[in-house]
Amino acid sequence: MAQQKYSVQQVQAHKSEDSCWVIHNNNVYDVSTFVQDHPGGEEYILDHAGEDISNLMSDKLSHAHSEGAYEMLDEFLIGSLDTSTSTTATTTTATAASSVATKRINADKTTNNSEDEEDEDYHKETDLAADKKTKFLDLSQPLLWQLWNSDFSKAFYLEQVHIPRHLKGSARIFGSPYLEVFTKTPWFVIPIFWLPIIAYNFNRSLETGLTADTAAYYFFSGMFIWTLAEYVIHRFLFHLDDFLPDSTFWLTVHFLLHGIHHYLPMDRLRLVMPPALAVALAVPLFKLGHSIFAAPQAYAVMSGAFMGYVLYDMTHYYLHHAKVFKIHFKEMKTYHLAHHYKNFEGGYGITSKIWDRVFNTELKL
Repeated sequence: MAQQKYSVQQVQAHKSEDSCWVIHNNNVYDVSTFVQDHPGGEEYILDHAGEDISNLMSDKLSHAHSEGAYEMLDEFLIGSLDTSTSTTATTTTATAASSVATKRINADKTTNNSEDEEDEDYHKETDLAADKKTKFLDLSQPLLWQLWNSDFSKAFYLEQVHIPRHLKGSARIFGSPYLEVFTKTPWFVIPIFWLPIIAYNFNRSLETGLTADTAAYYFFSGMFIWTLAEYVIHRFLFHLDDFLPDSTFWLTVHFLLHGIHHYLPMDRLRLVMPPALAVALAVPLFKLGHSIFAAPQAYAVMSGAFMGYVLYDMTHYYLHHAKVFKIHFKEMKTYHLAHHYKNFEGGYGITSKIWDRVFNTELKL
């Protein structure tokens, strides 16, 4: 079947967020549905909407892209460029794109700002038919039952679960619709569930004898303690890969706990921790806090730690699915996505890199 052909003028008419087309190697792509999900920010697509991005994508200095980015592009193909009637215009567009890329490179060199270098197109929808060739999990079917009935080796499982896949919606974990509901958590559930618990604990610290100033001191101490807990949980629980027993049971536990997040990192409904799992982790931490501190201090510390957790989960969602502020969050988004797409054996800090630096696990981008 012959491809639909488009002139440069037709492509240039689609330069908005709602209708965004680009040209790459004389093919035309409609990337409208991907604009908001671009990990580097929607501006890096909209700046070149309606243009030929061939030179820009191949320039490693200005806008480095992985092989996966080129595979992703195929998902948005809608036709080819009509070069017979628009050669001149195509050349002009390509030249303009190259000029913009050059200006961006020069600006980066002048300001020594490398924030654009790590922006990659990570959100390509996985080709389900092609993915089946890996003989791992079929994303069109409930995942848990497949994994439970598999005979994957630990090495094969860890290799595959750390190769990100992407779907427009959410993959099913359970076959049962009732159980499936509990695997999905919209981001706003976290503050709704935890803020009353935080308020209760802080109020208990006041009721049991602390002054407001002292309670505030222990509250912020708890928030700082959380940053260490965040690092320890992420590194030594979620990524306990080397010590994971080579059995289907433990591979399934790993998958449910954190593996699915690396397998499907852009799933909007599985970016924050379901309250049931969060409570299971919080209870032993709560008991630990009360064993270390006297009751009034423990209530204040735990209220701060729980607040730190809420900020952590909100930040995690923000880094995956938002147009982030350039100050701090731009760098942290690049840093965290590098953990997913470049090296999962480092970069365990989400809200801060402080403990990565202390324990020498900082990713050097």
